[in-house]
Amino acid sequence: MSEIPAPMTGKTILITGGTGGIGKATSIGLAALGARVGIVGRDRVRGERAAADIRSQAAAPGVEVDVFVADMSAQAGIRTLAAEVLDRYPRLDVLINNVGGYWATRHLTADGLERTFAVNHLAPFLLTNLLLERLTAGAPARVVTVSSNAQATGRIDFDDLQGEQRYSGARAYNQSKLANVLFTYELARRLAGSGVTANALHPGVVRTGFGAEDPTRAMKLLLPLALPFLKTPKQGAATSIHLAGAPELQAVSGQYFANSRPKRSADRSYDEATAGRLWEVSAALVGLSAVS
Repeated sequence: MSEIPAPMTGKTILITGGTGGIGKATSIGLAALGARVGIVGRDRVRGERAAADIRSQAAAPGVEVDVFVADMSAQAGIRTLAAEVLDRYPRLDVLINNVGGYWATRHLTADGLERTFAVNHLAPFLLTNLLLERLTAGAPARVVTVSSNAQATGRIDFDDLQGEQRYSGARAYNQSKLANVLFTYELARRLAGSGVTANALHPGVVRTGFGAEDPTRAMKLLLPLALPFLKTPKQGAATSIHLAGAPELQAVSGQYFANSRPKRSADRSYDEATAGRLWEVSAALVGLSAVS
């Protein structure tokens, strides 16, 4: 009797931030379902080590894991990454924008942009747009963006997007996570009828190295106490895996999910004028046409 193929067999999935934490757990889960997984990380050695772990832990025959190296804070790195992905993958079924971070103090990227906004919002915005033609050509396809419940208290301050006038790690992070949802909803509107869906999610509060590069004093004090109550990376990855592969979601787009169920996001996230303006500003900051 022939073996029944795994549900994601034949699918190719790219996951940013796939070498650790939620991204790595998402990669393991999707590889176990039969998908070919491309993981993006900053370090080649760490990436290859993560790929070996994914192959081992997925425990599925013929697991394919590809490693891409890119600094997602740098637009040149994202463009090089997109070119490599397009060269290697004739078809891309799912893009999971998972990479993100939190910095207590203000840092600038190589492009002179505030790091939180650049990594958490502009990186997925640029990468998605650069890969959109490939996703559309192989439709049905999906774009999944990892946001956070922090979007609920976020505000898009167009007069100070880069935190030049005043900066706090929490304010920058909350703004970037709201931007993820606004971007997702605007992308869904632009992709209507294309066969490509766009959804965002809250993974839960997960036990990872989140904020470790530049933590706040409160983080240093409270995190050790909170660790036993946080989700594991595997638990945090569950909604990303669901959005990437659940057959019943093939035509679902422009939604926000938590615990693998649709949930209403912040009222501000449904403001189409704000979403359209954010798209235009983001396109200018990354050198894309606003109508792309």
